[in-house]
Amino acid sequence: MTDKEKLIADIVDIVMEQLADRAVTAENADFSGDFGGQEELRDLTSRECRAVPLLDHPRDPEALKRMMGLTTARIGVGSAGARLKTRTLLTLRADHATARDAVMMDVDPEVLKALDLFTVQTLCRDKNQFLTRPDLGRRLSDEAAETVRDRCVTAPDVQLIVADGLSSTAVNANIADVLPMMTDGLRAAGVRVGTAFFVRFARVAVEDQIAELVGAKVVCIFVGERPGLGTAESMSAYLAYNARVGMAEARRTVVSNIHRDGITAVEAGAYLADLAVKLLEKKASGVELQKQGD
Repeated sequence: MTDKEKLIADIVDIVMEQLADRAVTAENADFSGDFGGQEELRDLTSRECRAVPLLDHPRDPEALKRMMGLTTARIGVGSAGARLKTRTLLTLRADHATARDAVMMDVDPEVLKALDLFTVQTLCRDKNQFLTRPDLGRRLSDEAAETVRDRCVTAPDVQLIVADGLSSTAVNANIADVLPMMTDGLRAAGVRVGTAFFVRFARVAVEDQIAELVGAKVVCIFVGERPGLGTAESMSAYLAYNARVGMAEARRTVVSNIHRDGITAVEAGAYLADLAVKLLEKKASGVELQKQGD
């Protein structure tokens, strides 16, 4: 046997030993905390499944679990040769599908009904136009503007708006907790709160037109943020003092990452109420607020 043939034979022996070890491990494994083996199918995107490290033989398993508990980033996934493991690839594809659904689906009407929010629409005709023409998502249609004038309280201290943005999933997951919490906090502080409503096919800057229509001192719009492969449930709140159409983006104050693995909705609602009161007191928002030391 030549040296080359001996090398190949040694490599084959090592691979066969590794495969035999994995077969024994799989045969004796307890799948109750893993993905269920052949008896039960689990949701690969669930928190329980994501918490299971896929890295073979980690040097410090407990440290790896702690790290995985602190981030939605894909760490500890291991590999199959030079490629991703099957479960990792399937989870990536599932997360991508979830992100696409978040963009393309509409906010659940039952969520809006439970919060007693009426609906208006921007100049966008449909979802495709909303995605390809951001400028149209920044303006209400004439009919919508008239509805806002007729149904909303005029000259409120704070006007609250809910918008789908780029993730209806985020709105569905968070708005039922954050909106009532913020509203209650503002009223407890003696702030006059406007009539909240929902805007379909909306971009952030539509709040500027709405602020002008109702004469609000402070406006706050909740928007579903562009989903990623970490989460599709992230929502943000954009606040502005004395907002006007065409104003600089630097005049907005933003609270982002409102979701269960970031700032929880209830916590965000309480914080936003305090923040809106601060904007009223300082008569400023965005960079202008920061210049005042806040």
